[in-house]
Amino acid sequence: MMLAWVAIAFSHRLIRTLRIAYSNTLDNPEDVKRITTLGRVFRYMASVAVSAVAAMLVLGELGISIAPILGAAGVVGVAVGFGAQSLVKDFFSGFFLLLENQMRQGDVVEVAGIGGVVEDMTLRYVRLRDYDGNVHFIPNGTISTVTNKTSGYAYSVIDIGIAYREDIDEALAVMRRVGMAMRQEPAWQSRILEDIEIVGVEKWADSAVTLRCRFKVAPIEQWNVRREFLRRLKYAFDSENIEIPYPHLTLYPGQLKDGSAPALHVVQRPIS
Repeated sequence: MMLAWVAIAFSHRLIRTLRIAYSNTLDNPEDVKRITTLGRVFRYMASVAVSAVAAMLVLGELGISIAPILGAAGVVGVAVGFGAQSLVKDFFSGFFLLLENQMRQGDVVEVAGIGGVVEDMTLRYVRLRDYDGNVHFIPNGTISTVTNKTSGYAYSVIDIGIAYREDIDEALAVMRRVGMAMRQEPAWQSRILEDIEIVGVEKWADSAVTLRCRFKVAPIEQWNVRREFLRRLKYAFDSENIEIPYPHLTLYPGQLKDGSAPALHVVQRPIS
């Protein structure tokens, strides 16, 4: 068993060394994350394989024939296979999830109706942590669709509402100016991959004309870019006197049957 422990430690170190050496040759951080995830799975598989071989060797040294054990294990394996189909499905699904590079550790994904950051991936389950900090363990066999929000690049799609009386072309020009200036700053150059794309009028809402734009951004940066752009655009709209509409509420002190009750008139008196 001591040799088995040494073999496991050696295999883990060898896999880790190969992973680091191969990762240093890659320029794409997405590929580095994939190699990291695969390295962890290979270490797990190496531990299982070495432990199984060591157990058979120990039984052989004790004079116990392993042939009947292997035969019985085959029969038991068939019986267990029928009773553990979901577990087998988890392992096969996990293998193809890793092989096809559908997601990696650190990605923001949505699987089985749950969204979050991938903290861990094994052949049996995916561990996600959502925005509230809750941890979800999702069996791989239940995953039919993977929505990866941080693979390669992302788009930050932003809808802006302006009042109907405002000049649409003027508002679009302000949005373009703010987006171009934001991308030229060193803090955002690596996050925003291309110039802002002005889509135009998206829809006529009840109280606003909705304008749409989007940024092509680095993975996981779409939310940061959106928040910063909205912050800057608010100041820009204020300086240009472009109204951002909001619902208006009219108060009535009471309603007569004929509907002639006047609206409540509020008078602001100076403080003496």
